[in-house]
Amino acid sequence: MQTVRTVSFPDRQLLADLSPLPEGLKGVLWDLKSDPEGGTVSEIDGVILPYIGAAAVLGSLARIDGLKFVQAQSTGYDGIIEAAGPDAGVANAAGVHAAATAELAVGLMLAKLRGIDQAVRDQQRGLWRPERRQSLADRRVLLVGVGGIGHEIARRLEPFEVTLTRVGSSARTDEHGDVHASAELPALAATHDVLVSVLPLNEQTHQLIGESVLASLPDGALVVNVGRGSVVDTAALTKEVLSGRLHCALDVVDPEPLPQDHPLWSAPNALITPHVGGNASAFEPRILKLLRRQLEALAAGRAPANLVQKGPF
Repeated sequence: MQTVRTVSFPDRQLLADLSPLPEGLKGVLWDLKSDPEGGTVSEIDGVILPYIGAAAVLGSLARIDGLKFVQAQSTGYDGIIEAAGPDAGVANAAGVHAAATAELAVGLMLAKLRGIDQAVRDQQRGLWRPERRQSLADRRVLLVGVGGIGHEIARRLEPFEVTLTRVGSSARTDEHGDVHASAELPALAATHDVLVSVLPLNEQTHQLIGESVLASLPDGALVVNVGRGSVVDTAALTKEVLSGRLHCALDVVDPEPLPQDHPLWSAPNALITPHVGGNASAFEPRILKLLRRQLEALAAGRAPANLVQKGPF
C-alpha cells in the first residue's frame, strides 16, 4: 500500500532533475523556510531535506501533522530522527558520499604529512624551503569507523603501503580482517602515527576521541576527522595542537564553523577544510540515483532503502 503521496523538494533544480516523478507521487517545492510552492504543508507527507544547512530547518518538520517519511542527503542523521518524530520513516544517504569523502580523507593525510599546507603559505611569501617530510607510505594508520566511508578509505589506502588498523563499535572479524573495539582506542593510539575518524555522531561516539586517546598518540601524530566534529573533543585537540605535539587535518569541527578567533585557525599544525568531504562532483549523480530509487519505492508502496528509523515501513 502506498504510504507517501506528496513529497517536498528543497530546491527547484532537484525537482526538475527527478521529474517526471513516478506515477502516484506529487512533488512540491519547499525549502522549509517559507511556504511551499505547488502545494500546502498540510498535504506533504514526505520530505527531502536540503544537502547544505539541513540542521537549521529541521524545526519546520513539526509543521507537518501527517509526516510519513524524511530523506536526508547526508550520511549523518543526527537530529533528524528527533525532529521527524517516532512515527516517520527516516532514511540517510549512506553510500552517496563514500567516494568523495574517502578522497578527501586521503588528500588531507597527504597534504599534512607532506607539508603541502606549509608550502602554500610559503608560496604566498615567495619562500623556497625544501624540507624532508613524512611519507604516507610506512605510516601506521588507525581508522576509526568501518562503515561505507571507512571501507572506501581503507580501499584507497591499500596502494600507499600503510599499516592499517580498523576500529568499530565492537571487536569482530569481517571479510577484510580484524576490527577492534572502540574501548581499545587509548591503547591502540599509542602505536599509530595517523588517526582518522569517520564516525557518525551518537551518544556513544560523542567526544570518543578525547583527552585520553589524544594523549596516547605519539609525538608528531596526525589526527584527521572527516566524520562529525563532536566525535573529537575540540578543547583537548586544540591543547595538543597548540603545544606542537600533534597535527590535525579537519573537515568537520565542533562547533561548526569554528569562531573566527579560535586558535586552530592560525595554528601552523592545523589544516582545516569547510566540511566539503561529500560535496564534490561525485555527489550529484549518486544522490540522484538514490533519490530516484527512493521515489520509485514510495510510489510502489515498498520500503525505501537506508532506513535508520522504520516509521510506517
